[in-house]
Amino acid sequence: MKNLKLIALAFSIVFVMSCKENKTETDVTIETEVEEVKAETPIEKKLSVELSPKSDSNVEGTINFTEKDGMVIMVGTITGLEEGEHAIHIHEKADCSSADGKSSGGHWNPTAQPHGAWGDATGYHKGDIGNFKTNADGRATVTKTTDEWCIGCGDDTKDILGKAVIVHIGVDDLTSQPSGAAGARVGCAGIIE
Repeated sequence: MKNLKLIALAFSIVFVMSCKENKTETDVTIETEVEEVKAETPIEKKLSVELSPKSDSNVEGTINFTEKDGMVIMVGTITGLEEGEHAIHIHEKADCSSADGKSSGGHWNPTAQPHGAWGDATGYHKGDIGNFKTNADGRATVTKTTDEWCIGCGDDTKDILGKAVIVHIGVDDLTSQPSGAAGARVGCAGIIE
């Protein structure tokens, strides 16, 4: 009888220990699955900047940036321009303090490429957005989608924070160096957090 009690006690201890080990394995599996789900959730970043008039113009507008799944989408609404084509670029400094907008520096060109049309095999600046058209009322919508920009990622060759959006009075000829001969800067918006 004494042996029977010892055997029952031994089986009870083995049973309790094996249940405890299974519970620990299950807990670890659940935590791992939760971490994997969190890693798959995409992060969306949004930023909106206001264009201020420069060079005695009436240019105003809003430029919105959204980053999701490694892509940045820029959508701008611009008013106060003459009907026709105008250039828009990202410039190297988020400084719109001067009356002519030149405090924003030159085109943003972190990879030291020649000025050109976006995607040109011979090179282009990361800030070379290009030209857009305004209607008879001087209004325009500008859009750009790219994986060559990011918002606050810290990569000097992609991060648009600390830069400025500049609207020019003229058309970018996409060839003249270093800026496309687009004329006066008539709108400026600093891209800051």
